[in-house]
Amino acid sequence: MGGQDKGLVDFNGTALAQWALQRLRPQVSALLLSANRHLEQYAAWGVPVVQDGTDDFPGPLAGLLAGLRHCATPWLACVPCDAPAFPTDLVARLAGGLGGQPAAVAITVTDRGEPEMQPVFCLVSVQCADSLQAFLQGGGHRMRDWLQALPACPVAFDRPGDARAFLNLNTEAELRLAASR
Repeated sequence: MGGQDKGLVDFNGTALAQWALQRLRPQVSALLLSANRHLEQYAAWGVPVVQDGTDDFPGPLAGLLAGLRHCATPWLACVPCDAPAFPTDLVARLAGGLGGQPAAVAITVTDRGEPEMQPVFCLVSVQCADSLQAFLQGGGHRMRDWLQALPACPVAFDRPGDARAFLNLNTEAELRLAASR
């Protein structure tokens, strides 16, 4: 997105991060927003804003760790800001997929011909915070690598249209195409 703060990028008249908050709000008891820039703009939306605990902004995992450290519930639902069409029942389906299994995380898996993990769409136990901190301190950066090291429960999102619901908007062209749909 040319160095823009992706959460503030306009999509059909609304910032991408606001789309995520609007879709997630009815699914959870409380919201947190992870951001490292434009904090006053985000705070004006009335949602607590948490920042990475480091100055080098190592990516989504640092934001997830900040969320886990500030989460007031036993589980944290994680979604990115750049996929404004994720399912409105995402959290319920992830929680239902756990089904009492001894898992630390429920991970979204879509199928476009073969199973594909969507690691930033997950439900994570707050008890994983220390594990994530150790992973980051050990030089880990890929969310997929950390999640695969946990007792995980893959949850299939295989209803018609599910795979498309998780598409990320990473370029201006993708943003325009999605807006035209």
